[in-house]
Amino acid sequence: MPPPSDIVKVAIEWPGANAQLIEIDQWDCNVIIDLIFRWSLSGSEQFALRYADGPQLYITEQSRGEIKNGTILRLAISPMRAARQLLDRIQSHGIDARLEALKELAKLSADPTFATEFINMEGIGTLARLVESGTHFGEMLAFTLTAFLELMDHGIVSWDLISLSFIKQIAGYVNQPMVDVSILQRSLAILESMVLNSHSLYHRVAQEITVGQLIGHLQVSNQEIQTYAIALINALFLKAPEDRRQLLYGTESIFLCLCFCFLLQEMASTLAQKHLRSIILNHVIRGNRPIKAEMAHQLYVLQVLTFNLLEERMMTKMDPTDQAQRDVIFELRRIAFDGENDPTGTEKRKALYTKDYKMLGFTNHVNPAMDFTQTPPGMLALDNMLYLAKFHQDTYIRIVLENSSREDKHECPFGRCAIELTRMLCEILQVGELPNEGCNDYHPMFFTHDRAWEEFFCVCIQLLNKTWKEMRATAEDFNKVMQVVREQITRALAMKPSSLEQLKSKLRSLSYSEILRLRQSERMSQDDFQSAPIIELRERIQPEILELIKQQRLNRLCEGSCFRKLGNRRRQEKFWFCRLSLNHKVLHYGDLDESPQGEVPFELLTDKIPVSDIKSVVTGKDCPHMKEKSALKQNKEVLELAFSILYDPDEALNFVAPSKYEYCIWTDGLCALLGREMGSDLTRSDLDTLISMEMKLRLLDLENITIPEAPPPVPKEPSTYNFTYNYG
Repeated sequence: MPPPSDIVKVAIEWPGANAQLIEIDQWDCNVIIDLIFRWSLSGSEQFALRYADGPQLYITEQSRGEIKNGTILRLAISPMRAARQLLDRIQSHGIDARLEALKELAKLSADPTFATEFINMEGIGTLARLVESGTHFGEMLAFTLTAFLELMDHGIVSWDLISLSFIKQIAGYVNQPMVDVSILQRSLAILESMVLNSHSLYHRVAQEITVGQLIGHLQVSNQEIQTYAIALINALFLKAPEDRRQLLYGTESIFLCLCFCFLLQEMASTLAQKHLRSIILNHVIRGNRPIKAEMAHQLYVLQVLTFNLLEERMMTKMDPTDQAQRDVIFELRRIAFDGENDPTGTEKRKALYTKDYKMLGFTNHVNPAMDFTQTPPGMLALDNMLYLAKFHQDTYIRIVLENSSREDKHECPFGRCAIELTRMLCEILQVGELPNEGCNDYHPMFFTHDRAWEEFFCVCIQLLNKTWKEMRATAEDFNKVMQVVREQITRALAMKPSSLEQLKSKLRSLSYSEILRLRQSERMSQDDFQSAPIIELRERIQPEILELIKQQRLNRLCEGSCFRKLGNRRRQEKFWFCRLSLNHKVLHYGDLDESPQGEVPFELLTDKIPVSDIKSVVTGKDCPHMKEKSALKQNKEVLELAFSILYDPDEALNFVAPSKYEYCIWTDGLCALLGREMGSDLTRSDLDTLISMEMKLRLLDLENITIPEAPPPVPKEPSTYNFTYNYG
């Protein structure tokens, strides 16, 4: 008869004594009393159990049910006693004793049970005073800041309680030209948390931090420092008051807007914003080090926030009675038809303007201002058109005149196309959307130009005109052309061009004929013949292919994957790893200090779940860790990547996959492990691809076409390149 599920076999350590291998009842309150008796100790209320490996968290009434067979525990002093001892040692006069206490405090502060006790003893105030005193340096200061940040991250006390002198001291470490890397990292992280968690602290931090210093931190070789610096820039920009952001929408550059967000007038210059963009481009994106996931996320956030500055113009309707706005349309007409003399008569001038507005491609020829009353794209479309006309005048005039000389049915309406293209680009780049947690999809080319959005529009409007000609489109084909252009742009963006010139090159290769070829190729690879024998062959092959996919998914689970820990109020490089045992009976998992390079050995993964204990796998909003987050706009992508393993008794192991691919691999693999159907999009795609390949191979075999076992040899390079023909 198997032992009760509440009974687990564990090893318990005590300094200076042999470890005890015992069976304990997870819900027996007398476990510590029994251990005290074994080791002849006194005062059971002064002791508690902690995990000996990993984060070494205290075991509480709420977490004692998580103890697993084979776990190594340690009998330690209680959280209250540990907090009191450390608080006393921190305030002692001995430097060595104080340093050791701060080291231990920095480690223990990640434990919420200990943190609660330490905070209740006014411990945060003590640490803040140590920082404010300015007497701590080097290691001692680094451990003090680490402990402070960990304690505040639990959300037990409000950031609003932080004093101005503390902020000034932390800002001073960031502004110092030479400061220890560990101190600088923690100082930047503390300032970021202040900005993100307190509206009042935003103003104080913005007054203390100079853009120049943050730009200086972007030029160092340490990518972690660069990441923290960009994270602070993002936080300041994200939390800028709405009224201040409203002043920024009319500026010419999104990076110039960033400078204004720091309330520093001396930085609000063209030179400053160019410097910021070029520093990010040359020292971060084009640096000698590969971009890590955290840095990629911060660049993505910066990209989203800067494009979101366009939202105000995108959602602003044109006022047909506003003369200043109408003058912009007059300017578009003047630039396009400058060589023609205006007639003196009012009626003749109106007739000429109507004709010109028709040639410019506006839908409303009499009053083109009405074309900009729909949002999106609102006034943003007019801004893009004016930029093209002013800064790419030859291109603008060529597009307008080229289409005005075509037959009416084949002319590409510039005005209508520019408005619809602006709307499309806003959708593709998700203008107005908040950044998604865990997303790293930034585009390097948007950091290569001070007016990247406008230049991107100029490239795409030329593409649209070119595609219109290739399709020999008429007005009735407008929507079809826009669909092709969207596909061209999204395919080109997926290739991650590093510059606008590379984007142009990739778009040139994605001509209309190439799009048709790609569509046909993809359709052929997905569609099978519909004759009865082919359908029967497919049905016979499918179980074999499904089993192959199942084995691949299980093999990937055996290799394991690294997952990011979420939930902190600041993004930090905290990870955990999970993998399936080779016999497919146990899931092993554990915390990691950094993202691993390759597989993680089983012995380093201290926690495990028997597959037999797994009750179900849930995804999305059904996950326990997504219950509160599912309604938030910024967590939409996290929600799509979340899944949880529910296991006995009533526990859950929560995941957020690093990508959609990993999400499909793990959800499919877990379903296969539990004997359930694999239903992800990846499985359906793999199934269609493999069945199509297998069927084609078998059909070739029926035609007696020999398929070689090995690929043909690669032709050798010719010894000479003299290809002249000998007529002799």
